[in-house]
Amino acid sequence: MPLVNMRDMLQHAHREQYAIAAFDLVSLDFLHGILNAAEACEAPVILSLAESHFDYFDFPTIMPAVVSAARRANVPVAIHLDHGATYESAVQGINLGCTGVMVDASTQPFEGNVDYTRRIVEMAHNCGVPVEGELGYVAGVEGEDAERHPGEVRYTEVGEAKEYVERTGVDFLAVSIGTVHGRMKGEPNLDIERLGAINAALGIPLVIHGGTGLTDQQFQDLIANGVTKINYYTALADAAGQQIRANAEADSGCGYTGLVKGVIGAIQSECEKRIRQWGSAGRAAAILAEAEPWQEVEHVIVYNTEGTTPEKVDELMQIGRETLSTIPGVRRVFTGNALQEEASYQHCWVIRFAHRDVVASYKTHPDHVAYADTHFRPVAGDRISIDYEDAD
Repeated sequence: MPLVNMRDMLQHAHREQYAIAAFDLVSLDFLHGILNAAEACEAPVILSLAESHFDYFDFPTIMPAVVSAARRANVPVAIHLDHGATYESAVQGINLGCTGVMVDASTQPFEGNVDYTRRIVEMAHNCGVPVEGELGYVAGVEGEDAERHPGEVRYTEVGEAKEYVERTGVDFLAVSIGTVHGRMKGEPNLDIERLGAINAALGIPLVIHGGTGLTDQQFQDLIANGVTKINYYTALADAAGQQIRANAEADSGCGYTGLVKGVIGAIQSECEKRIRQWGSAGRAAAILAEAEPWQEVEHVIVYNTEGTTPEKVDELMQIGRETLSTIPGVRRVFTGNALQEEASYQHCWVIRFAHRDVVASYKTHPDHVAYADTHFRPVAGDRISIDYEDAD
């Protein structure tokens, strides 16, 4: 089960001065290309799903495949929601299986960014999930997805960064020091001195958005000054697009499968190049030995009811599924009735939690308390409740 705590993963990278790639994916071809590259390099990797890309795939549909592939990988993997736009987006990401979330309030004034981010951090930490914040603004210039990041670059200030981290409790900070989303126009000009000062003031893993177009030396300078997560997408999209165009030129009558032939390999090649360049190749074993495995929990309740009807039991189950599934950290809600009439307990709940920390936060969540006190406990006095951690 190579899913690991992203906080542990990035803290290891920060201490050992290398960077882990966070590759954005928009299809299963990207998913396979990224994981193939990580396994070929024996490297940790972050599978990143950006809310700005949700026009290209259905988030709830693709996430089960992402989680399944991550769990079957033989290298440490984290799954990250990138550029989450709302509190509800962050909750949905965690409930679908993301093990890290990035909240993007970078366009708001400082106080608004702090208040919004702090609320996300409180919720996510109650689920055991680390949070990436952003201070400053990384604009888009040209190329894939750049139009989704309009406006001018706004650099991160050292003093504000220190205050922001202290007041929000974020685990990682995305900084703006001259990179852009999309393709770089002209020669990139990074403020490495500013980055170094931010790193010295904060001492936490730093994140760069907009890695496409930087030179080898610039990547090394970023890593030497605290950058331990680099977001990378445009060059992957360009490699995939180039392969599709080449296929079309070679056979103008080919169908879909002919057009996408070799796309996984093209994405893998670009990913491998960056993984090796950023120093994470060969680090898988060290991460697996040190990082907390990401283990989900099954909250199991078996019960009998009294003073009610089968129809009312079905109703309370339906209300419970609808109510409890929206609580942060709840991955799945299953309700069932025993097949055997002679079973000691005739009904059950099996509620999957994203992490063991959810056991405590779920218990006191107002939606759970209200449902349990109003609908469940009055008719289910005969019950047993046990939490089971994933043994994989």
